[in-house]
Amino acid sequence: MTAFVDFQNVWLAYNDALWAQGQFAVEDLNLQIDEGEFVAIVGPSGCGKSTFMKLTTGLKQPTKGHITIGGEPVTGPLKITGMAFQAPSLLPWRTTLDNVLLPLEIVEPFRASFKAKRKDYAAKARALLESVGLGGYEDKFPWELSGGMQQRASICRALIHEPKMLLLDEPFGALDAFTREELWCALRDLQAVQKFNVILVTHDLREAVFLADTVYVMSKSPGRILAKREIELPRPRDLEVTYTPEFTGIVHELRAHIGAMRKPATIQAHIQTAGEIAQ
Repeated sequence: MTAFVDFQNVWLAYNDALWAQGQFAVEDLNLQIDEGEFVAIVGPSGCGKSTFMKLTTGLKQPTKGHITIGGEPVTGPLKITGMAFQAPSLLPWRTTLDNVLLPLEIVEPFRASFKAKRKDYAAKARALLESVGLGGYEDKFPWELSGGMQQRASICRALIHEPKMLLLDEPFGALDAFTREELWCALRDLQAVQKFNVILVTHDLREAVFLADTVYVMSKSPGRILAKREIELPRPRDLEVTYTPEFTGIVHELRAHIGAMRKPATIQAHIQTAGEIAQ
């Protein structure tokens, strides 16, 4: 079966000068993601996770290598993706419903028929909001919503045009632990029903293991795929699974990969500090 997302020997330098110096943000990325798969990308800060997202959306083109998505080479920004970030970025002068509808107003082919089909689109947006627990909040403004509610609305906005792939860049990082877990479950349920691909960038290893089918660990810059871990925990997953030995074992395994990257630098720093003290 052909992979839905296919990275073949992908390298990226952000400009020609860096390329000439051999300085790459990511190097030799090879991964294949099946249709409907939920993938999480983890790694230390600055490892190239966000660069990977830009490559996947077509906002950046590889310096070397090839990317195909849905069987087509990526040559520019893709219309089949939806995105949500750590900051919900809802427009403060628009209601929750109107914020969710925004992509349909500006993205073709929906834009051309938006006025004529607004009632149908609004019904679809209301159903989507209902599915994430925001029924009754359609006419509220962002400042009337909690942080978790705003992020739910942001995910609905990313999904309203039924993208084949949802890209999430630290979407729950600014939320408290209880709200974060609620949103894990909301995302789990949406993806189970709609079967869209998800690529989640996160620093939270528990989040990655709970949500993903496959977790990729990226190295320090320049970013490379250091490890691939398939998560074989059965679905549907409830929060109780996060307390099981099987779950915590996977989390510790992933943390060991990241810890191994940090250890040499830490040791070197201690050696340097000791030398300075001795002098």
